[in-house]
Amino acid sequence: MAVPSVASILQAVRTSFSASLGNGVFGMEDGTVSIFGLVFGVAASAANSRVVLLAGSTGAAAAAIAMMAGTYLDALSTRDQAQARIAAKKQAIEQNRPSELAEVIEWLREVGLDDKDIGSIIDVLDRRPDLLLKVKTAFELQIAGDDQRSPLVQSLWMFFADLLAAFIPVIPFAFFSLDTARIVSISITAILLLLLGVARGIVAKSSILRGALETLGIATAAAITGYFIGKLVTL
Repeated sequence: MAVPSVASILQAVRTSFSASLGNGVFGMEDGTVSIFGLVFGVAASAANSRVVLLAGSTGAAAAAIAMMAGTYLDALSTRDQAQARIAAKKQAIEQNRPSELAEVIEWLREVGLDDKDIGSIIDVLDRRPDLLLKVKTAFELQIAGDDQRSPLVQSLWMFFADLLAAFIPVIPFAFFSLDTARIVSISITAILLLLLGVARGIVAKSSILRGALETLGIATAAAITGYFIGKLVTL
């Protein structure tokens, strides 16, 4: 049994990271916003930074595990559903290939191909049921390749992304007094959220400015909510 080389392992990590980039950005946003609100809720009534550090660290770890579990179950369900639909389509092709080919012919005519080109394509698909299945999977079932990604890999990337980002608002309370830690926490969290907003805009191919402002707005709302709840609890 061949032992994987370091290069092949690194390539696999890079590939899985790229495939999970969207989930990673979402996980980091979720972790940052939720723990940012928690931190400022606790900091509103805490006697010192140690209390905030304990609450924030515990919340960050619990939130990351919850996100990992949710991502795993969602990805597993999506993959299982996709595999079931593909298996059903494979059976349909085996039992009634002419009907499945007829549907492909209609698609090809709709995109403007002439009968000669259509005939050549259908001849190939008729000889290669595996290619016909791939065509039907992509165009009829609309199942992309990322539906087959490992649920475990996706959930692990989500865990690390969520955990890393969730600790950003918490870290200052490990090194500074309560008042100073609040200021530092706000500053570094704002920078992180701006970067995440930019990343979300790039991944989603949408407005970068809007993504950054939306992320900051949500985090601000979470912090304000947490702060006032913290004050109300101590009344």
